[in-house]
Amino acid sequence: MSEPRARRPESDASFQVGVLGSPTGWYMRDLVRAAHHMPPSLATTVQPLSFAKLSVWSQSKNPATVQSVIPGQVDVETSSSAPDIPVDLTDYDAVLVRTMPLGSLEQIVFRMNALHSAHQSGVSVLNPPRCLEIAIDKWLTLDVARRAGLLTPRTICCQTRTEALQAFEALGRDVIVKPIFGGEGRGIVRITDVDIAWRVFSTLEQLHSVIYIQEFLESTGYDLRLLVVGDELFCVRRENHGDWRSNVSRGGNAIPHEPSFEQIDIAFRASRAVQGWMVGVDILPTRDGRDVLLEVNAVPGWRATAAALQVDMASVILHRLHAMKDN
Repeated sequence: MSEPRARRPESDASFQVGVLGSPTGWYMRDLVRAAHHMPPSLATTVQPLSFAKLSVWSQSKNPATVQSVIPGQVDVETSSSAPDIPVDLTDYDAVLVRTMPLGSLEQIVFRMNALHSAHQSGVSVLNPPRCLEIAIDKWLTLDVARRAGLLTPRTICCQTRTEALQAFEALGRDVIVKPIFGGEGRGIVRITDVDIAWRVFSTLEQLHSVIYIQEFLESTGYDLRLLVVGDELFCVRRENHGDWRSNVSRGGNAIPHEPSFEQIDIAFRASRAVQGWMVGVDILPTRDGRDVLLEVNAVPGWRATAAALQVDMASVILHRLHAMKDN
């Protein structure tokens, strides 16, 4: 990549938002749509940025420069691609992190370090890199939340079948096993049989996986997704009568829910604990009357929440970004 190239003309006074994520995904399209409908006083431009083409230029004693590219558009008629446009992340008023593509351990670590460098250079990276590091790891999220005084399920994280079987017994032979990285309910299983537990834990040990085991909690038939955006909160109840996993991606339904004061408090405390700006907080109201924090998502979707509440969430996000800059 060449030296940083100016992206914004002096005459362009619009609020510039870069989005690290899929340039053609639904959330990118929703943000672009919302930007087109912002009032003239809040003119906003939304541009996709490539995570895979992040680079950091460190020269002499000057602050490091973090760069990416705006992916070149493909001409449908000719199937030809326009060249990528190099950009400097400091040119943006805000950079939203929506997803990170698969990569090697080296690549993932470098990308996170690049976000840290940009953040330290004054780029408004949202969510901040430390929030991403905490929330992408389910075990670390609950450990941070527990230390902040929030109620979480009894959870044991280990690396061997022997320890996992001990955890299975300690948690009452009714447990949830889930990957510490992942979302949308993928890879989560409930285990109540010791032979199945032995087989699952043996497989995970052979795969060199961390074994994340959590007590199964009896719910009231639903869980809650509380979407925190700055100082605003939006809540839906998620129900799935065909599966104990209530994720909308697994066929669950999202319907409006008026959260209690305690549930609102949990959501904002969890957001502060993970150092987030926009997070999805999952709470399970249990049959014995407790509100238990299950997870905090640092790259939350809003499609189901927006539809259930009939709220233009992409517009809310852009308005909150403007308000944050003004403050």
